[in-house]
Amino acid sequence: ASRFTDNGDGTVTDKTTGLQWQRCSQGQTWSSGTCTGTATPHTWQAALQLAAAASYAGQSDWRLPNTKELASIVEQACYSPAIDLAVFPGTPSSYFWSSSPYANDAGSAWIVGFGSGHDGGVSKSSAYQVRLVRGGQ
Repeated sequence: ASRFTDNGDGTVTDKTTGLQWQRCSQGQTWSSGTCTGTATPHTWQAALQLAAAASYAGQSDWRLPNTKELASIVEQACYSPAIDLAVFPGTPSSYFWSSSPYANDAGSAWIVGFGSGHDGGVSKSSAYQVRLVRGGQ
């Protein structure tokens, strides 16, 4: 948790990568220091569209993270979910979309699983969770 700075607006900044992350998964709401509600699954195309239209914490340049960025918030010391819940409360132990297409199959994209921290390629028509990021690249 010490590598993240709480920005006090439902976002954190990773001091290592410089990326600013939304603390809640899409579908959840930041309220009283935690994420409330239920994370909602989206297809890959819907996740990209959601990111393009997102406005949060006074910023409108949110995007879907690439695979490496998303994997950077996996917490290897944690399991199910494999993420620091003090930094990202309410994160479900499920798969999250990255913006990275899967090179071996044009109909697939990369996901990162926050149950165990593993990644892989899946059909873009599948529905998975979304967490948005800004900065970097």
